[in-house]
Amino acid sequence: QVQLVESGGGLVQAGGSLTLSCAASGSDFNVHHIRSMGWYRQDPGKERVLVAIISRAGVANYAEVVKGRFTISRDSANNTALLQMNSLKPEDTSVYYCHADIAQVEGVIRYWGQGTQVTVSS
Repeated sequence: QVQLVESGGGLVQAGGSLTLSCAASGSDFNVHHIRSMGWYRQDPGKERVLVAIISRAGVANYAEVVKGRFTISRDSANNTALLQMNSLKPEDTSVYYCHADIAQVEGVIRYWGQGTQVTVSS
């Protein structure tokens, strides 16, 4: 069983910053089997969309709407992903979900965090 625990959401004024953290843990996975980690966001009634993703090698990709403002990183142990969000805009308001793709016996499985609310006031 694998768990992803998110933290760092909250309320911030436009132009401000927040850092989201996502830590993977569990009893039956090896941290070295974590492939990519990343963040999606989802608004009510809409599909979940990619915000940023980082490979095990540290290669990052971003949605166009956040490029230059958000930075994703992974720690040296590779079981935690951070999303540094700067110059936040009201349209960044959403529920942010962390994901991790983990190689297991059955294949690569995508796990999701519980979601954390980010609200940017104008």
